[in-house]
Amino acid sequence: MTQHFTRRSALALAASTGLSAAFIGAGGAQAGTFENRKLVVIICRGAMDGLSVSPPVGDPNYAVLRGAIAIPPDQALKLDGTFGLHPKLAGLYAMIQSGQARIAPAVAIPQRIRSHFEAQDMLENGSGQLYGAATGWLNRTLQAVQPRRPIRALSIGAQEPLILHGPMQADSWSPGGRLDPTARIAGILGDLYKDDALLGPALAAGLKTEGQASALNGGHAPGGGDVQAFAVTAAKFLRAPDGPSIAVLSLDGFDTHANQGAAQGQLANRLGVLDKVLTGLRDGMGDQWSKTVVVVATEFGRTARVNGTAGTDHGTASTVILAGGALARGGIVGDWPTLDQAKLFENRDLAPTLDVRQVFKGVLVEHMGVDGRALETVVFPRSADARPLRGLIA
Repeated sequence: MTQHFTRRSALALAASTGLSAAFIGAGGAQAGTFENRKLVVIICRGAMDGLSVSPPVGDPNYAVLRGAIAIPPDQALKLDGTFGLHPKLAGLYAMIQSGQARIAPAVAIPQRIRSHFEAQDMLENGSGQLYGAATGWLNRTLQAVQPRRPIRALSIGAQEPLILHGPMQADSWSPGGRLDPTARIAGILGDLYKDDALLGPALAAGLKTEGQASALNGGHAPGGGDVQAFAVTAAKFLRAPDGPSIAVLSLDGFDTHANQGAAQGQLANRLGVLDKVLTGLRDGMGDQWSKTVVVVATEFGRTARVNGTAGTDHGTASTVILAGGALARGGIVGDWPTLDQAKLFENRDLAPTLDVRQVFKGVLVEHMGVDGRALETVVFPRSADARPLRGLIA
Protein backbone atom coordinates (compact mmCIF):
# COMPACT_ATOMS: atom_id res chain seq x y z
CA MET A 1 0.00 0.00 0.00
CA THR A 2 1.34 3.43 -0.94
CA GLN A 3 0.46 6.71 0.70
CA HIS A 4 0.42 9.73 -1.64
CA PHE A 5 1.13 13.26 -0.49
CA THR A 6 -0.88 16.10 -2.00
CA ARG A 7 0.42 19.46 -3.21
CA ARG A 8 -1.21 21.03 -0.15
CA SER A 9 0.63 18.68 2.19
CA ALA A 10 3.89 19.46 0.37
CA LEU A 11 3.41 23.15 0.99
CA ALA A 12 2.62 22.49 4.63
CA LEU A 13 5.72 20.37 5.04
CA ALA A 14 7.84 22.98 3.33
CA ALA A 15 7.03 25.29 6.22
CA SER A 16 7.66 22.64 8.85
CA THR A 17 10.68 22.86 11.16
CA GLY A 18 9.97 19.87 13.39
CA LEU A 19 12.20 16.91 14.10
CA SER A 20 11.79 13.59 12.35
CA ALA A 21 11.04 10.20 13.85
CA ALA A 22 13.72 8.17 15.59
CA PHE A 23 14.61 4.55 15.24
CA ILE A 24 16.93 2.15 16.98
CA GLY A 25 19.17 0.05 14.78
CA ALA A 26 19.62 -3.65 15.26
CA GLY A 27 22.79 -5.42 16.30
CA GLY A 28 22.82 -4.44 19.95
CA ALA A 29 23.04 -0.69 19.41
CA GLN A 30 22.14 1.38 22.44
CA ALA A 31 18.96 3.45 22.41
CA GLY A 32 19.43 6.76 20.65
CA THR A 33 22.58 5.72 18.74
CA PHE A 34 20.83 6.05 15.37
CA GLU A 35 18.20 8.60 16.36
CA ASN A 36 16.85 10.70 13.49
CA ARG A 37 19.32 9.32 10.94
CA LYS A 38 18.37 10.10 7.32
CA LEU A 39 19.47 8.42 4.08
CA VAL A 40 18.84 9.76 0.57
CA VAL A 41 19.70 7.67 -2.49
CA ILE A 42 19.90 9.45 -5.85
CA ILE A 43 20.05 7.28 -8.98
CA CYS A 44 21.52 9.01 -12.02
CA ARG A 45 19.94 7.03 -14.84
CA GLY A 46 21.57 6.65 -18.22
CA ALA A 47 25.11 5.84 -17.00
CA MET A 48 26.70 8.96 -15.54
CA ASP A 49 30.25 9.53 -16.75
CA GLY A 50 32.42 9.34 -13.65
CA LEU A 51 35.51 10.44 -15.58
CA SER A 52 33.81 13.81 -16.00
CA VAL A 53 32.21 13.97 -12.55
CA SER A 54 35.61 13.54 -10.89
CA PRO A 55 38.08 13.94 -13.75
CA PRO A 56 41.50 12.41 -13.00
CA VAL A 57 43.32 15.38 -14.50
CA GLY A 58 46.56 14.24 -12.87
CA ASP A 59 46.46 10.88 -14.66
CA PRO A 60 48.71 11.24 -17.74
CA ASN A 61 46.35 9.16 -19.88
CA TYR A 62 43.19 11.15 -19.14
CA ALA A 63 43.58 13.98 -21.66
CA VAL A 64 44.85 11.59 -24.35
CA LEU A 65 41.85 9.26 -24.03
CA ARG A 66 39.25 11.99 -23.66
CA GLY A 67 40.39 14.42 -26.32
CA ALA A 68 37.95 17.30 -26.80
CA ILE A 69 35.66 16.23 -23.94
CA ALA A 70 38.44 16.19 -21.31
CA ILE A 71 37.87 18.68 -18.50
CA PRO A 72 40.75 21.20 -18.72
CA PRO A 73 42.94 21.04 -15.60
CA ASP A 74 42.57 24.76 -15.02
CA GLN A 75 38.76 24.42 -14.99
CA ALA A 76 38.49 21.33 -12.81
CA LEU A 77 37.84 22.04 -9.12
CA LYS A 78 40.99 20.58 -7.58
CA LEU A 79 40.61 17.83 -4.98
CA ASP A 80 44.16 16.45 -4.83
CA GLY A 81 47.10 15.70 -7.08
CA THR A 82 45.07 13.30 -9.23
CA PHE A 83 41.42 14.31 -9.09
CA GLY A 84 39.34 17.35 -9.70
CA LEU A 85 35.60 17.92 -9.76
CA HIS A 86 33.53 19.04 -12.72
CA PRO A 87 33.14 22.85 -12.64
CA LYS A 88 29.32 22.52 -12.63
CA LEU A 89 29.56 20.82 -9.22
CA ALA A 90 30.55 23.91 -7.28
CA GLY A 91 28.04 23.24 -4.50
CA LEU A 92 29.33 19.70 -4.04
CA TYR A 93 32.88 21.04 -4.08
CA ALA A 94 32.06 23.36 -1.18
CA MET A 95 30.74 20.35 0.74
CA ILE A 96 33.94 18.41 0.04
CA GLN A 97 36.02 21.34 1.20
CA SER A 98 34.07 21.44 4.47
CA GLY A 99 34.40 17.68 5.03
CA GLN A 100 30.77 16.95 4.14
CA ALA A 101 31.25 15.03 0.88
CA ARG A 102 33.59 12.49 -0.69
CA ILE A 103 33.92 10.63 -3.99
CA ALA A 104 34.57 6.99 -4.79
CA PRO A 105 35.98 7.18 -8.35
CA ALA A 106 36.01 3.53 -9.49
CA VAL A 107 32.80 1.74 -8.46
CA ALA A 108 30.66 -0.78 -10.35
CA ILE A 109 27.81 -3.25 -9.94
CA PRO A 110 28.80 -6.90 -9.29
CA GLN A 111 28.50 -8.07 -12.92
CA ARG A 112 29.92 -6.46 -16.04
CA ILE A 113 26.73 -5.41 -17.82
CA ARG A 114 26.35 -2.59 -20.36
CA SER A 115 22.57 -2.65 -20.84
CA HIS A 116 20.77 0.16 -19.02
CA PHE A 117 17.78 -1.99 -18.06
CA GLU A 118 19.78 -4.94 -16.83
CA ALA A 119 22.36 -2.85 -14.98
CA GLN A 120 19.71 -0.72 -13.27
CA ASP A 121 17.93 -3.90 -12.21
CA MET A 122 21.12 -5.20 -10.61
CA LEU A 123 21.88 -1.86 -8.96
CA GLU A 124 18.44 -1.75 -7.40
CA ASN A 125 17.60 -5.39 -6.63
CA GLY A 126 20.84 -5.81 -4.66
CA SER A 127 20.97 -9.58 -5.13
CA GLY A 128 24.24 -9.62 -7.06
CA GLN A 129 22.49 -11.44 -9.89
CA LEU A 130 20.60 -10.20 -12.92
CA TYR A 131 16.89 -10.37 -12.09
CA GLY A 132 17.92 -12.17 -8.91
CA ALA A 133 15.20 -10.50 -6.83
CA ALA A 134 11.81 -8.98 -7.53
CA THR A 135 12.16 -6.57 -4.61
CA GLY A 136 14.56 -3.71 -3.98
CA TRP A 137 17.33 -3.67 -1.39
CA LEU A 138 15.97 -0.57 0.31
CA ASN A 139 12.57 -2.21 0.74
CA ARG A 140 14.37 -5.16 2.30
CA THR A 141 16.21 -2.70 4.53
CA LEU A 142 12.84 -1.61 5.90
CA GLN A 143 12.04 -5.27 6.46
CA ALA A 144 15.35 -5.89 8.24
CA VAL A 145 14.80 -3.17 10.86
CA GLN A 146 11.06 -3.81 11.25
CA PRO A 147 11.34 -6.23 14.21
CA ARG A 148 13.18 -3.62 16.30
CA ARG A 149 11.47 -0.39 15.32
CA PRO A 150 9.95 0.43 11.94
CA ILE A 151 11.23 3.21 9.74
CA ARG A 152 9.57 4.62 6.64
CA ALA A 153 10.74 5.44 3.14
CA LEU A 154 9.70 8.04 0.58
CA SER A 155 9.72 7.62 -3.19
CA ILE A 156 10.09 10.98 -4.94
CA GLY A 157 8.83 10.98 -8.52
CA ALA A 158 6.05 9.77 -10.77
CA GLN A 159 6.87 6.07 -10.33
CA GLU A 160 8.18 3.98 -7.47
CA PRO A 161 11.63 2.64 -8.46
CA LEU A 162 12.59 -1.02 -8.09
CA ILE A 163 14.96 -0.16 -5.22
CA LEU A 164 11.87 0.54 -3.03
CA HIS A 165 9.58 -2.10 -4.50
CA GLY A 166 8.39 -4.83 -2.15
CA PRO A 167 5.97 -5.71 0.64
CA MET A 168 7.00 -2.88 2.98
CA GLN A 169 5.03 0.32 2.58
CA ALA A 170 6.74 3.31 0.97
CA ASP A 171 5.22 6.78 0.83
CA SER A 172 5.36 8.65 -2.46
CA TRP A 173 5.44 12.25 -3.59
CA SER A 174 5.51 13.55 -7.13
CA PRO A 175 6.32 17.24 -7.55
CA GLY A 176 3.93 17.50 -10.49
CA GLY A 177 6.47 16.89 -13.23
CA ARG A 178 9.90 15.51 -13.97
CA LEU A 179 13.10 17.42 -14.52
CA ASP A 180 13.14 16.19 -18.12
CA PRO A 181 10.16 14.00 -19.16
CA THR A 182 11.87 12.76 -22.36
CA ALA A 183 15.38 12.07 -21.10
CA ARG A 184 14.94 8.35 -20.43
CA ILE A 185 13.67 7.73 -23.97
CA ALA A 186 17.19 8.28 -25.31
CA GLY A 187 18.50 5.47 -23.10
CA ILE A 188 15.74 3.12 -24.24
CA LEU A 189 16.39 3.79 -27.92
CA GLY A 190 20.14 3.60 -27.40
CA ASP A 191 19.85 0.03 -26.14
CA LEU A 192 17.50 -0.96 -28.97
CA TYR A 193 19.55 0.56 -31.80
CA LYS A 194 23.13 0.17 -30.58
CA ASP A 195 23.92 -2.60 -33.10
CA ASP A 196 21.80 -1.25 -35.98
CA ALA A 197 24.01 0.14 -38.76
CA LEU A 198 21.30 2.53 -39.97
CA LEU A 199 19.35 3.55 -36.87
CA GLY A 200 22.33 3.71 -34.49
CA PRO A 201 24.13 6.58 -36.29
CA ALA A 202 20.80 8.32 -36.98
CA LEU A 203 19.97 8.29 -33.27
CA ALA A 204 23.43 9.62 -32.39
CA ALA A 205 22.98 12.50 -34.81
CA GLY A 206 19.57 13.28 -33.37
CA LEU A 207 20.90 13.25 -29.83
CA LYS A 208 23.64 15.64 -30.87
CA THR A 209 21.05 18.11 -32.13
CA GLU A 210 18.95 17.64 -29.01
CA GLY A 211 22.01 18.25 -26.83
CA GLN A 212 22.74 21.49 -28.64
CA ALA A 213 19.16 22.66 -28.11
CA SER A 214 19.33 21.66 -24.46
CA ALA A 215 22.51 23.67 -24.00
CA LEU A 216 20.85 26.73 -25.51
CA ASN A 217 17.91 26.27 -23.13
CA GLY A 218 20.10 26.02 -20.03
CA GLY A 219 19.77 22.24 -19.82
CA HIS A 220 16.20 22.26 -18.56
CA ALA A 221 13.05 20.98 -20.15
CA PRO A 222 10.51 23.76 -20.78
CA GLY A 223 8.55 24.28 -17.59
CA GLY A 224 11.05 22.23 -15.62
CA GLY A 225 10.70 24.49 -12.61
CA ASP A 226 13.10 25.41 -9.84
CA VAL A 227 15.22 22.32 -9.22
CA GLN A 228 16.78 23.56 -6.01
CA ALA A 229 13.38 24.54 -4.54
CA PHE A 230 12.11 21.07 -5.42
CA ALA A 231 15.01 19.52 -3.49
CA VAL A 232 14.44 21.81 -0.50
CA THR A 233 10.81 20.70 -0.34
CA ALA A 234 11.81 17.04 -0.66
CA ALA A 235 14.21 17.49 2.27
CA LYS A 236 11.47 18.95 4.42
CA PHE A 237 9.44 15.79 4.04
CA LEU A 238 12.38 14.01 5.69
CA ARG A 239 12.77 16.43 8.57
CA ALA A 240 9.06 16.81 9.29
CA PRO A 241 7.61 15.33 12.50
CA ASP A 242 7.25 11.57 12.00
CA GLY A 243 8.83 11.93 8.56
CA PRO A 244 10.44 9.10 6.59
CA SER A 245 14.03 8.08 7.30
CA ILE A 246 14.87 7.08 3.72
CA ALA A 247 14.19 8.83 0.41
CA VAL A 248 14.91 7.87 -3.20
CA LEU A 249 14.84 10.01 -6.32
CA SER A 250 16.00 9.53 -9.89
CA LEU A 251 17.65 11.95 -12.29
CA ASP A 252 17.49 11.11 -15.98
CA GLY A 253 19.48 12.14 -19.02
CA PHE A 254 23.02 10.84 -18.43
CA ASP A 255 23.23 8.68 -21.57
CA THR A 256 25.67 10.95 -23.40
CA HIS A 257 26.50 9.06 -26.59
CA ALA A 258 26.85 12.31 -28.56
CA ASN A 259 27.77 15.91 -27.85
CA GLN A 260 28.73 15.13 -24.28
CA GLY A 261 30.77 18.29 -23.92
CA ALA A 262 33.49 19.11 -21.43
CA ALA A 263 33.06 21.99 -18.98
CA GLN A 264 29.98 23.03 -20.98
CA GLY A 265 27.44 21.01 -22.94
CA GLN A 266 24.92 18.24 -22.44
CA LEU A 267 26.55 16.47 -19.49
CA ALA A 268 27.50 19.75 -17.83
CA ASN A 269 23.83 20.71 -17.81
CA ARG A 270 22.85 17.44 -16.15
CA LEU A 271 25.57 17.81 -13.54
CA GLY A 272 24.34 21.32 -12.86
CA VAL A 273 20.93 19.86 -12.04
CA LEU A 274 22.52 17.26 -9.76
CA ASP A 275 24.47 19.99 -7.97
CA LYS A 276 21.28 21.98 -7.35
CA VAL A 277 19.56 18.88 -5.98
CA LEU A 278 22.43 18.22 -3.57
CA THR A 279 22.60 21.80 -2.34
CA GLY A 280 18.81 21.94 -2.07
CA LEU A 281 18.79 18.83 0.09
CA ARG A 282 21.49 20.32 2.31
CA ASP A 283 19.61 23.60 2.69
CA GLY A 284 16.26 21.90 3.22
CA MET A 285 17.53 19.54 5.90
CA GLY A 286 18.70 22.44 8.07
CA ASP A 287 20.12 21.22 11.36
CA GLN A 288 19.15 17.64 10.40
CA TRP A 289 21.89 17.70 7.74
CA SER A 290 24.31 16.62 10.46
CA LYS A 291 22.43 13.29 10.64
CA THR A 292 22.03 12.85 6.89
CA VAL A 293 23.91 10.86 4.25
CA VAL A 294 23.24 11.18 0.51
CA VAL A 295 24.52 8.49 -1.88
CA VAL A 296 24.58 9.24 -5.62
CA ALA A 297 25.02 6.18 -7.83
CA THR A 298 24.55 5.16 -11.47
CA GLU A 299 24.15 1.85 -13.27
CA PHE A 300 27.58 1.91 -14.97
CA GLY A 301 30.16 4.34 -16.26
CA ARG A 302 31.20 5.26 -19.77
CA THR A 303 34.08 4.41 -22.05
CA ALA A 304 37.47 5.88 -21.29
CA ARG A 305 37.86 7.03 -24.90
CA VAL A 306 35.78 9.66 -26.62
CA ASN A 307 33.75 8.25 -29.53
CA GLY A 308 33.23 9.53 -33.07
CA THR A 309 30.23 11.69 -32.16
CA ALA A 310 32.00 13.61 -29.38
CA GLY A 311 30.40 11.46 -26.71
CA THR A 312 31.06 8.24 -24.81
CA ASP A 313 29.55 4.77 -24.94
CA HIS A 314 28.46 2.32 -22.25
CA GLY A 315 31.31 1.45 -19.91
CA THR A 316 31.94 -0.13 -16.51
CA ALA A 317 33.18 1.76 -13.43
CA SER A 318 31.89 5.20 -12.51
CA THR A 319 31.95 7.63 -9.60
CA VAL A 320 29.78 7.30 -6.49
CA ILE A 321 29.21 10.54 -4.60
CA LEU A 322 28.75 10.59 -0.82
CA ALA A 323 27.47 13.75 0.85
CA GLY A 324 26.02 14.73 4.19
CA GLY A 325 26.88 16.13 7.58
CA ALA A 326 27.08 12.62 9.06
CA LEU A 327 30.06 11.62 6.90
CA ALA A 328 33.50 11.14 8.36
CA ARG A 329 36.11 13.50 6.97
CA GLY A 330 38.43 11.93 4.44
CA GLY A 331 39.72 11.87 0.92
CA ILE A 332 39.05 9.62 -2.03
CA VAL A 333 37.15 6.41 -1.21
CA GLY A 334 38.71 3.25 -2.64
CA ASP A 335 41.71 2.67 -4.88
CA TRP A 336 42.40 4.28 -8.24
CA PRO A 337 43.25 1.74 -10.97
CA THR A 338 44.65 4.44 -13.31
CA LEU A 339 43.85 4.86 -17.00
CA ASP A 340 46.98 3.08 -18.12
CA GLN A 341 46.27 1.06 -21.26
CA ALA A 342 47.08 -2.23 -19.51
CA LYS A 343 44.70 -1.40 -16.64
CA LEU A 344 41.58 -0.66 -18.69
CA PHE A 345 38.79 -3.22 -18.46
CA GLU A 346 38.47 -4.99 -21.82
CA ASN A 347 40.75 -2.33 -23.31
CA ARG A 348 37.97 0.27 -23.16
CA ASP A 349 36.62 1.04 -19.66
CA LEU A 350 37.75 2.31 -16.30
CA ALA A 351 38.22 -0.82 -14.17
CA PRO A 352 36.30 -1.00 -10.87
CA THR A 353 38.10 -1.30 -7.54
CA LEU A 354 34.91 -1.32 -5.42
CA ASP A 355 31.62 -3.18 -5.60
CA VAL A 356 28.80 -0.65 -5.18
CA ARG A 357 27.26 -2.93 -2.55
CA GLN A 358 30.30 -2.29 -0.33
CA VAL A 359 29.41 1.40 -0.26
CA PHE A 360 25.72 0.78 0.38
CA LYS A 361 26.51 -1.74 3.10
CA GLY A 362 28.92 0.57 4.88
CA VAL A 363 26.31 3.32 5.03
CA LEU A 364 23.54 0.95 6.18
CA VAL A 365 25.65 -0.54 8.99
CA GLU A 366 27.32 2.57 10.33
CA HIS A 367 24.68 5.20 9.59
CA MET A 368 21.35 3.36 9.72
CA GLY A 369 22.25 0.64 12.23
CA VAL A 370 21.28 -2.37 10.12
CA ASP A 371 22.36 -5.63 11.73
CA GLY A 372 25.27 -7.31 9.97
CA ARG A 373 23.53 -10.68 9.71
CA ALA A 374 20.41 -9.14 8.21
CA LEU A 375 22.60 -7.23 5.80
CA GLU A 376 24.08 -10.47 4.43
CA THR A 377 20.92 -12.57 4.41
CA VAL A 378 18.04 -10.17 3.78
CA VAL A 379 19.23 -6.87 2.34
CA PHE A 380 22.09 -8.10 0.12
CA PRO A 381 21.79 -11.90 0.11
CA ARG A 382 24.83 -14.00 -0.79
CA SER A 383 27.13 -10.98 -0.67
CA ALA A 384 29.75 -11.99 1.90
CA ASP A 385 32.51 -11.30 -0.62
CA ALA A 386 31.43 -7.65 -0.81
CA ARG A 387 32.53 -6.53 2.63
CA PRO A 388 31.06 -3.26 3.99
CA LEU A 389 33.30 -0.22 3.77
CA ARG A 390 34.15 1.01 7.24
CA GLY A 391 34.89 4.49 8.48
CA LEU A 392 32.50 6.33 6.17
CA ILE A 393 30.39 7.72 9.02
CA ALA A 394 31.60 10.11 11.71
